[in-house]
Parts: sequence; C-alpha cells; structure tokens
Amino acid sequence: LLQYMRGTVTAFAPFDARADAEALRKAMKGIGTDEETVLTILATRNNAQRQEIASAFKTLFGRDLVDDLKSELTGKFETLMVSLMRPAYIFDAHALKHAIKGAGTNEKVLTEILASRTPAEVQNIKQVYQQEYEANLEDKITGETSGHFQRLLVVLLQANRDPDTGVDEALVEQDAQVLFRAGELKWGTDEEKFITILGTRSVSHLRRVFDKYMTISGFQIEETIDRETSGDLEKLLLAVVKCIRSVPAYFAETLYYSMKGAGTDDDTLIRVMVSRSEVDLLDIRREFRKNFAKSLYQMIQKDTSGDYRKALLLLCGGDDD
Repeated sequence: LLQYMRGTVTAFAPFDARADAEALRKAMKGIGTDEETVLTILATRNNAQRQEIASAFKTLFGRDLVDDLKSELTGKFETLMVSLMRPAYIFDAHALKHAIKGAGTNEKVLTEILASRTPAEVQNIKQVYQQEYEANLEDKITGETSGHFQRLLVVLLQANRDPDTGVDEALVEQDAQVLFRAGELKWGTDEEKFITILGTRSVSHLRRVFDKYMTISGFQIEETIDRETSGDLEKLLLAVVKCIRSVPAYFAETLYYSMKGAGTDDDTLIRVMVSRSEVDLLDIRREFRKNFAKSLYQMIQKDTSGDYRKALLLLCGGDDD
C-alpha cells in the first residue's frame, strides 16, 4: 500500500460531504457559475470523497452532480472536472472504452495504459470492463488492432508478467543475447522475441537484461527498438521499456510531450494528471524536474490558462524549484 502515499491528492480533512455538495449547488445555481468554488472543491478532495459528495448532492437536491457539471461548464475545464468525478476503479476501463469506440482507434491511450499498469491493475481493468460494458476487453482490442502491435497488447492483457523474485543471471545473459540476435544481428527483425521477453519477464529481470544488452551490443535497447521497428509497435515497445525502467519517468516524459511545442494534447494531460494524482504524481514531478530543466508546475502554468490551469496546478500540488 506504500506506493499510494506518493500522490499529490490525499483525503481532505476536515471533510463534510454535505457542506461540499451545498457549496457546489450554490456555485452552479442561477445565472453564471462560480468556477473557482467548483475547481477548489473537486481538485482538493480525493476520489472517494468526490463520490461521497456526488451521493450527498443527489440526496439533498435530487440532481446528478456530473450532469450539472456537464451543463454548467465547457471545454477542457469541463473535461477535467468530469474526469475527476469518475470513480478511480473505472477510470482506465472508461478511457480504453473510448479509445476503441467508433471510427479510428486511439492507439496512444491503449499504449499508455497497458504499458504502465501493474498486472493486478490490468486484471482489475478487465473485470471492470466486463461488468460495466458487458464486453470482453481483449476481444474489443483485437477487433480494432492488428499485427505485432496487437500481439503485444494481447500479451500485456494476460497480466501474467513473472513475479519479481530473485534474478537468474544466466537467463539475463540468454535474454540479452536473444534480443541482440533478434534485432541488431538480424536482417529484418524477429519482433516476436521482443514481444515475448518484454511482455512476460519480471521488472527486476528486465532491468538487468537492459544493462547486459548495452554491454553486449553497445546500444541502449531503446535505440535498437527505434531503429528496428516502426509505427504503433515501436511506440508500444518503447513505452513498455520506459515503464520497466521507471513508471514515473515514463509519465514525466508523457506529460512533457503533451505540452511541448505548438498546441497542447489536453486529453493526455488530463488523463495523466487525474489518473496519477493519487498514485505517484510526486515521483512524476521529481522525474520531470530532473529530466526537463523545468518543473511540471512551471510548464502547466506556461502552457494552459484560466480555470483549467488553476485546477491542474491544484492537482500538481506545488512547484519543485
């Protein structure tokens, strides 16, 4: 349970669900909305508390809080507030559902979620998906994807990664050699070897394999993947490798690229800030500061505006300078 102490959003105290519900109703009642009150309450309560507020809101006013937020707010700010209201256990299943619905699949969302979640989290996502949407997540994903990209997603969906027990140096050496032969030494790449090894070996084992790979080949495994594969498979393999090395570093990079350059990928920014706010956002902030010469707080400040910015900065929970 210790990992969950690394979030920026924790249980608010003293907490009074009814008082919060009343304040939200007042903020949205009549002409115009008091956005400041809405964002201050929702961004500083944890998800379990937000669910209690929604329940109190319905009890007191016979109204659905999420429906009211949708009718009173607009744009990215609305998306962020509604995302905060989504029950934590359903968040990933909902994101995947929307990534594979209708025309075009959002491969970026499939990659980000399935590369970064633990086997236990993936099992949970599959169960929730089945309960909520009466559909099999794996079937849905295989129906919308193809090739080696699809195969690696299916391997990750099995959530059968080896547990982290002692590392066997002989197997480390063997896996590193197999990857070297499947990539750098081969005319054309044997993608299946990359999929099996990266998708099933334990985290501590793979970290040793990456070190050994560097010794044998003179390349970081990321460089080889970059050269030897392309498209969605390349992005997924890289995400898996980065998450094996460090999940917070992976998310720091994801956040950085969601804001870098012209335009902001708000969907990614919102998804990561909300889904990691109670998990490891403090660690993500530390990696961000270390790797990008500025803090996450500063980048959000520079890249967003208005109530949307205020809410994101509250979720960020502070600067790191």
